[in-house]
Formats: sequence, C-alpha cells, structure tokens
Amino acid sequence: MSSARGDFDVITCKAAVSACGEGGEWEKAFWLLVQMASARVELDTTTYSAAVTACENVSEWTQALWLLVEMASARVELN
Repeated sequence: MSSARGDFDVITCKAAVSACGEGGEWEKAFWLLVQMASARVELDTTTYSAAVTACENVSEWTQALWLLVEMASARVELN
C-alpha cells in the first residue's frame, strides 16, 4: 500500500492486516505482511497477532504456527 508519494503507509497497512484478521482473510493478511517486510517496515506484535488471528479464524493452524515462529525469529515479543 502506498500513498500518492509512493511511501509505505504503516498505519494503513496495520489497519488492513487487522481488518483481514477480523474477516478471516488470512491470505490477504499474509500477503500484506510480506509486502510490509519487503518495504522494510518493522513488523510488531500487533501486526503479527492480527495475521495470526486471521489464520485462526479459518483454522489455518499451520500458517498461524509459522507466523509465531517468524515472530520469535524476528525477536518480536509474543503476546
């Protein structure tokens, strides 16, 4: 996601990941995480948790566990 200037809008992306989490759209949440990481945006506990929630909502346990492992390897505080 980018603004008119091409900057990566962190707040908007986090909100979008959260919305995906609430809607069970794990694939979109996952895609957003990848895009944020590619743009070198720091992924935090809130962002990862929203993506994990998206996976949990549709019983994508493998993906949820993978995200938890990624959080640990990125040294993001688990909640």
